[in-house]
Amino acid sequence: MKLKEVYPLYLNNKAVQPNTDLAVTDKFTGEIAFRTALATPDVIDEAIAGAVRAAPAMARLASYEKRDVLDHCVSRFTERKDELAYALCVEAGKPIADSEGEVGRLIDTFRIAAEEATRNYGEVQPLDISPRAKGYMGMWKRVPIGPCSFISPFNFPLNLAAHKIAPAIAVGCPFVMKPASLTPLGAIIMGEVLAECDVLPEGAFSILPASRDLADLFTTDERLKLLSFTGSPAVGWDLKAKAGKKKVVLELGGNAAVVVDKDADLDHALARIIFGGYYQSGQSCIHVQRVIIHEDIYDTFRDMLTAKVRTLVAGDPKNRDTFIGPMISQKEASRLKGWIDAAVAGGARLLAGGGCEGAMLEAALLENVDRTSDLYVEEAFGPVVTLSKFRTWEEALAEVNDSKFGLQAGLFTRDLHKVLDAWDELEVGGVVVNDVSSYRVDNMPYGGVKDSGLGREGVRFAMEDMTEIRNLVIRRA
Repeated sequence: MKLKEVYPLYLNNKAVQPNTDLAVTDKFTGEIAFRTALATPDVIDEAIAGAVRAAPAMARLASYEKRDVLDHCVSRFTERKDELAYALCVEAGKPIADSEGEVGRLIDTFRIAAEEATRNYGEVQPLDISPRAKGYMGMWKRVPIGPCSFISPFNFPLNLAAHKIAPAIAVGCPFVMKPASLTPLGAIIMGEVLAECDVLPEGAFSILPASRDLADLFTTDERLKLLSFTGSPAVGWDLKAKAGKKKVVLELGGNAAVVVDKDADLDHALARIIFGGYYQSGQSCIHVQRVIIHEDIYDTFRDMLTAKVRTLVAGDPKNRDTFIGPMISQKEASRLKGWIDAAVAGGARLLAGGGCEGAMLEAALLENVDRTSDLYVEEAFGPVVTLSKFRTWEEALAEVNDSKFGLQAGLFTRDLHKVLDAWDELEVGGVVVNDVSSYRVDNMPYGGVKDSGLGREGVRFAMEDMTEIRNLVIRRA
């Protein structure tokens, strides 16, 4: 399979080729894989103006029309699944099996949205709660919030873009999207498929690769009514501070913990932690970074993990045997290698991996990592896992909470009382029992607390953020 040499951007539903200024590399070879157009400030302004013009017509689309657009996307993405997976493998360096899995999730997300497009319900509400309201009744419905701005990240360039685009179409919101400059092709292909849908009014969507220094143009414009950003905490909170009066949804970072209790099925926990810690080279905000193990099983489980990590196959992501591909850039690999070396210098023990060549960082496993080190405190966002031990369940929960982040946590235990305690006590957006923090189904509410963000994704929950309640009060004559 071969990619095109040049791709357009999408401005007000149409393919436009103003330049070929963005060169996107094959993340494994480092060679230029293709070029695409790069949006200028004038193009971004025209896209926002188009979304404003399209908003009334988008709001009037019938439920079945929105469903049909989303069903069309499901059909076309299914037909083009091999192309989408290959493009993702090249531009993100994601192993081909993981790339195929993400295409499947892209399709699932649009399918869920197609179903939800016909379920935008309201309520009838009794108002006669006191004598002054006798004869009055109320009802409310959800209406589209208006033009939306989306900024998506490099690590899941298909599915995390889908979690913004599909709900917007389901509720009838026009949007402008800035995909990550390192991985814009997935969103561009989505634009190509949406452009096939004549029912969408002109200005319903724009897909605009743009340099990072233009992110403010997607943020500060008062014509935009919602900003949905997925990416790093430093960038996300800065954009929120600049967003003005618009609603803001932030899906940011994490250094997720998984607790392994002494009654856990260790073989199952081993398989899932290897997946959660190292799939797609650990470049996931809910990747397993911290594993907290009961002291009675610590040595046994540590040795199981060490042996397994040493067998993980690294290399060209286009090869089906590859489990560990490159990180997104040599700079990011070098950054994380530095954190590993600093942790070891601070007293940590390196159990496996840790070598680095270019963008390829060996899967690393460490124990006794100092709790003030970057590797413990910050988001690693790479193929590294740290181990620690606990004595009591209360100690384990306290260690999970010992983080400025709070996306998801995983628990391996058979004790229902401990599960319920964790559900009450853990400062996270989601608790996953007998699986890892990395587990996500695309219809569930997903998001974090503390520095991990604001709001929730998952199609129905994103649709709520993209709508406003409009009340109606009727006095019976």
